[in-house]
Amino acid sequence: MKMVSKFLMALGLAGMMVMPATAADYPSKPINMIIAFTAGGSSDVQARIMQKYWNKYNPDQGWVFIYKPGAGGMIGFTEIAKAKPDGYTIGGMNVPHIVLQTLGQKAQFNALDSFKYICQVVNDSQVVAVRKDSPYKSAKEVFEAAKANPGKIKLGLVGPMSGHHLMYLDAQKQYPESKFAPVFYKGAADQNAAILGGEIDVMFGNLNDVMRSIEELRVLGIAADKENTQFLPGVPTLKSQGYDLVSDIRRCFAAPKDIAPEHLAKLRAIFKQICEDKDYIAEMVKAGQPEQYMDGEAFHAWVRTQFAKSEKLLNDAGLLKK
Repeated sequence: MKMVSKFLMALGLAGMMVMPATAADYPSKPINMIIAFTAGGSSDVQARIMQKYWNKYNPDQGWVFIYKPGAGGMIGFTEIAKAKPDGYTIGGMNVPHIVLQTLGQKAQFNALDSFKYICQVVNDSQVVAVRKDSPYKSAKEVFEAAKANPGKIKLGLVGPMSGHHLMYLDAQKQYPESKFAPVFYKGAADQNAAILGGEIDVMFGNLNDVMRSIEELRVLGIAADKENTQFLPGVPTLKSQGYDLVSDIRRCFAAPKDIAPEHLAKLRAIFKQICEDKDYIAEMVKAGQPEQYMDGEAFHAWVRTQFAKSEKLLNDAGLLKK
C-alpha cells in the first residue's frame, strides 16, 4: 500500500508540473504587439506611449513590437486574426479600416467575428491639410481647385480601404464636381513625408498625424461636428465651410477571437488601468493623441454601427465585395 501511495503522490506531483498556467500567471512571457502601419505613424506612436504604462502596471513582461504595414493595415490585421490565440499576440487596429476591408476586399478576417476587442483608446478626427507654403488658405479653395482642374489636384491618403479612403469616397459622392487624384501610401509617416516633400498637394489625414508636423502644415478644416479647441483652436469644421463631411478613425487593441476568456479579461483590466492613469492621459495629450477610452464590449457594438454607413458608400462607389 505504501508503494501505491508513493506512486500516486508522484503521479500527482508530475501532473501539477504539466498543468497549464492559470490566469494569475498570465502573462508569463513577453507579448507580441502587431502594428499594422509603418513605424512612426499615429498607431505606432500611441502604442509606444501605452507600452510605457503597460510596463508600469505589468513590469515583469513587456511587449515585442512587430510591424506589418501595407494594404491600409490589412496585412497586419490579418496577422492578428490568424495568430495563435494563446494571449501572447495582440495588436492595434483601426476602424473603419477593418470594416471597409471586410466589406470591400477579400480580407481573411471579418471585423465582427474574427477578433475579441480589448478596448478603444483613440478617437481621431480627420482633417484637410496642406503645406504651410501652399496657395490654399481654406478647404473651399481646395475643393474649388479640384473642380476647376479635375484629376490634377493630388490628394494623399493612407489606404486603400482605410478611413482616409472612406472620407474620400464620401467627398466624391457628395461633391462629384471636385475630382481629386488620389495617391495612396502604406502609412501615415509616408503620407506626411509626401506632403512635406511636395509630392502631393493636399491630404486627408488624422489629427494626430498633422499635430506631429504642425509647424510645417496648415490645417484647413476638421471633419467633425465641432471644432477641436484642445488641439486645433481656430480651425473651422468642414461643415462650417459648406462641406458636410464627418470622419474619424478609432484606434483599438484586439486579440484573436479564440483567446481564453480569462486572458482577455486580464488584458482588458490592465488596459483600462492604463487608460485611467492621469500621467498616461497627459502624455497622450502632449503627443497630440486624442485619447478616448471605450471598453471592449461597447466598442464591438460600435463597430457594428459602422457597417451600414460603410456598406452604402462602398456600394455607391462600386467597391462592395459581392
